Amino acid sequence: MRPSTGSNTPASTCQADQADRHALYERAVQCPQAEVDFIQQTFHALRGRPARLLAEDFCGTAAVCCEWVNRDANHRAVGIDNDPAVLQWTREERLPALSPEQRARLRLIEADVLDLGPEPAAKVRCEPVDLVLAMNFSWWLITERAALRRYFQRVRERLVADGLFILDSYGGYDAHRVITEEREIEDDAGPPFTYAWDQTDYDPISGLMQCAIHFAFPDGSRLDQAFSYRWRLWTLPELRELLIEAGFRPPRIYWQGWDEHGEPDGLFKPVTRAEPDAGWICYLSAEP
Repeated sequence: MRPSTGSNTPASTCQADQADRHALYERAVQCPQAEVDFIQQTFHALRGRPARLLAEDFCGTAAVCCEWVNRDANHRAVGIDNDPAVLQWTREERLPALSPEQRARLRLIEADVLDLGPEPAAKVRCEPVDLVLAMNFSWWLITERAALRRYFQRVRERLVADGLFILDSYGGYDAHRVITEEREIEDDAGPPFTYAWDQTDYDPISGLMQCAIHFAFPDGSRLDQAFSYRWRLWTLPELRELLIEAGFRPPRIYWQGWDEHGEPDGLFKPVTRAEPDAGWICYLSAEP
């Protein structure tokens, strides 16, 4: 993470030095309200009942967990991440916005997701849950096939009998390129900034990618390498095969549509075939 300044901007007062990278990430990348809408509707449509207990794997700032417990007094959430710094950020910056009753229904666990399980012998014991989420392509951090299959097996073991596993993925021919995409962020949560998604390397033999997120500000300062990722570009056929090998039924795929201006519309509908777009995002739901 490297702040840099324009030539006329003092380093001590530039926007990059004052920026909170986690808050910027939430504004640029996440929409927990829309995600909770989707998972609630999907779970009820497939299971015929409301979900109550949710686990957010690779939770980062646990934005979805916070939205989940805020949404309904019957909701409980568990956020799991192996980074103690981001969990501490959540405790300091996000939990105070919840009521004491809501905070009591949210548990944060510092652990490797492969160590979780409901059985007494699990390294980190947790009760069975209705829903497990793996969002923002976080599961791509698991780059070996055997390890990913094992993670999916652990997820299945953590679910109640009629539970559901929901994860997301992206692809398209731009996903295999060295490319930078920028987007202006202007909302009511704070000053505007530019979000840049930077795919700096891709190896077609191993499928490994190097990616980064940068933020640029109106005063000319920048926060480069605010986040960086070394992960694997998993394909949907690989993902479907691994979920089935791990004991899930063939997963459903929900594809994002496009509006009349050719922009993503944020609506995800179940499909069995999709167009070979330059870039696409989808959700998958897998039932044990």
